[in-house]
Amino acid sequence: QLQLVESGGGLVQPGGSLRLSCVASGFTLDSYDIGWFRQAPGMAREGIACISKVGNTGYADSVKGRFTISRDNAKNTVYLQMHSLKPEDTTTYHCAAEYGSPYSDCTLRGDEYDYWGQGTQVTVST
Repeated sequence: QLQLVESGGGLVQPGGSLRLSCVASGFTLDSYDIGWFRQAPGMAREGIACISKVGNTGYADSVKGRFTISRDNAKNTVYLQMHSLKPEDTTTYHCAAEYGSPYSDCTLRGDEYDYWGQGTQVTVST
C-alpha cells in the first residue's frame, strides 16, 4: 500500500524553526516529484515547496528564503526545513507525491499530485 507519513510538526515560537519529514512506504520516492502543501481553515490549499525527481526545487513567495525542501532518496524521505516561522504559518502541512511528470521542474499545483499524506500540525505562537 502506497503511503506518505508526515512528522515533525509542533508548537514553536515566532522566529523559530522546525523540520518536517515525509516518509514514503510501499514505493520509492526517487521516481516522484514531492510537494509540501498547507491549508488553513477557510483558506485555499497552498503549495509551498516542491522538489522534482531530479532535484529541482520550487517555492511559493510566502515561504521563499525561509523554507528549504530537500530529499534523501536512501531514506525514502523528503524534508521541509522551516526557519523564521510566523504565526501565519500555523496550519496543517501535507506532503504529496506526483508520478510520471515529464518535466524536470516540479509544480506547486496540488491537482497534479497523486498521493497525499495525512498531515502534521504546525503551530507558531507565543
